Amino acid sequence: MLKKILVANRGEIAMRVIRACRELNIATAAIYAECEATAIYVKKANEAYLVGPGPVQGFLDAQQIVNLAKRIEADAIHPGYGFLAENAQFAHLCREAGITFIGPSPEALELLGDKVRARELAKRIGIPVVPGTEGRVESVEEGLHFAQSIGYPVMVKASAGGGGRGLRVVRSDEELKEAMESGAREALAAFGNADLFLEKYIERPHHIEFQLLADNEEHIVHLGERDCSIQRRHQKMIEIAPSLILTPQLRGQMGDAAVALARAAEFQNAGTIEFLLDQGGHYYFMEMNPRIQVEHTVTEQITTIDIVQTQIWIAAGRPLVFGQHEVNLQGYAIQCRINAEDPQNGFRPSSGKVTAYLSPGGIGVRIDGAVYKDYTVPPYYDALLAKMTVHGRTWNETVRRTNRSLEEFLLRGVKTNIPFLKNIMEEPDFLSGKFDTSYLDSHPGLYEYDYALASEDLVVTLSAAIAAYEGL
Repeated sequence: MLKKILVANRGEIAMRVIRACRELNIATAAIYAECEATAIYVKKANEAYLVGPGPVQGFLDAQQIVNLAKRIEADAIHPGYGFLAENAQFAHLCREAGITFIGPSPEALELLGDKVRARELAKRIGIPVVPGTEGRVESVEEGLHFAQSIGYPVMVKASAGGGGRGLRVVRSDEELKEAMESGAREALAAFGNADLFLEKYIERPHHIEFQLLADNEEHIVHLGERDCSIQRRHQKMIEIAPSLILTPQLRGQMGDAAVALARAAEFQNAGTIEFLLDQGGHYYFMEMNPRIQVEHTVTEQITTIDIVQTQIWIAAGRPLVFGQHEVNLQGYAIQCRINAEDPQNGFRPSSGKVTAYLSPGGIGVRIDGAVYKDYTVPPYYDALLAKMTVHGRTWNETVRRTNRSLEEFLLRGVKTNIPFLKNIMEEPDFLSGKFDTSYLDSHPGLYEYDYALASEDLVVTLSAAIAAYEGL
């Protein structure tokens, strides 16, 4: 088994990997920027090393990280998500240095990291894809020709990367010209690759993704699906497992398609195949994320399979210890991303010092985070502070438990989306499972709340509960 793993990430995913390693009796080394020298994950790792320069560049310097891993005699590197997680060159550097990259091979990353090539592979093995351009679009004129021939709306997408960057939905020639120019700029800045392609835009779909695990002996299983339709500008906010709308037959078909694509790509380790499911129940391959996902926790809760530990197990050369027939989906799970942002102000990021923090608990409630009282939320990173994942036997029980947990969640000093998430849990369409990717845009009432009042009410409630407990 591996003896020491360098965790090439920060925040809650670094904590998640460190916890998995501790249970496997594997030592961990963290990396950090100067602005987070006192972060929890830095303290919880067995070793910690400052990287730089600046708050971001050190996490993106592949050669610096590999050199550090060699110097401290780490067996492996876990990239988490974001930063270098899908960087094929980073995986190549690890291989050349004799360090295990906990993720897919460089060849698989090169194939699946390019959405155009991944799409072509899906078409070749018979998986439905959304109608789109053949390869990258070379010019605005070529994009206009495609859009006019297939009809608006269309979607402009970056060939590399993910997370909604470089992605635009357009409904006219004028919008397309601007979207291609701005999308290329954003993609180049984010991924170093300005290539774009176009797809027909499917109105009001469900965003369904299947979690995969594949070992080095060609055993591949899927762990069911997640519904990630509650999203803003293609950024996921709430994830649900399993989907409320998939029949057992459709789940089997989509799961088989996901496994077939992974096999065709000679994929290993953990990854996710993402589909769009239209209003008629037809599914289309969208992309594959060859890494751990933020929302992997909902799948862990309904399957009891530790995905991060399995990643490490596979990277160490061990086979999967379970087959497809042993994967059972138990109940429902909801993950809420607790973000430092202001939904009432265009989801503007919020930074500053956390003046009070108390996370919820109780049966079925899981918190993955790296926040504490007096922690300073830096302005340099993603807004994600913590993930709250709630499990229940039924959908209604899970929603009620999630709502109660959001009521208990105390995080002050920076604005968060907690009141907004609570409004979703109480909204009738969400409760009845009537949602798709247009949900947030079509429910403006979700933004109606008094943030100060919600925070103060919570403080009063918790103070009363603490006083009652201490008086027993």
